[in-house]
Amino acid sequence: MPDDERPEALLIGGRAGVGKTTAGWEVSAQLQAAQIAHALVEGDNLDQIFPAPPEDPSRSRITEANLAALWRNYSTLGCRRLIYTNTVSVLEPDLIARAIGGTPRIIAVLLTANDATAQQRLSGREIGSQLDAHLTRGARMASHLETTAPAWVHRIPTDGRNAVDIARDIITATGWATLHAQKAGLERQLK
Repeated sequence: MPDDERPEALLIGGRAGVGKTTAGWEVSAQLQAAQIAHALVEGDNLDQIFPAPPEDPSRSRITEANLAALWRNYSTLGCRRLIYTNTVSVLEPDLIARAIGGTPRIIAVLLTANDATAQQRLSGREIGSQLDAHLTRGARMASHLETTAPAWVHRIPTDGRNAVDIARDIITATGWATLHAQKAGLERQLK
């Protein structure tokens, strides 16, 4: 399969409160403005089942099955770029590759934020009983992600930055805008 037809997946990971969902939406908005086709999936929604299936306590199989079903629908419509946000997505490129099939190009971005930034963001978002749990798990996860994510994963800090600039950095890491501009320029030349 030629590289311009091969599926691509942008994985956006990071601790709770780092801005993954906001970054995903902003990346999507900027790609839409540039007329770059893609699908956006918020991975946290793919495993929201309680209790966890006994044969899948980590919920990874249900996540993979649900992502595969969504991707089938998107790829049938000609989509070949996926933006996938989930805390540990940068640690699961194999799961994502299996779900979308073939040999996709995987780009992974680990968003980072210090404890104070994460607490400020989560305090504004969490209005129920889960704030303390998110803060505790988030601090542990930040350390785990930083030490476990492979060196090829792009690390982008979010402290004191706005979503527009963060998304621009993420898109730069993908190369999608550059490739799209080059392809558009070549098409204009051929006309």
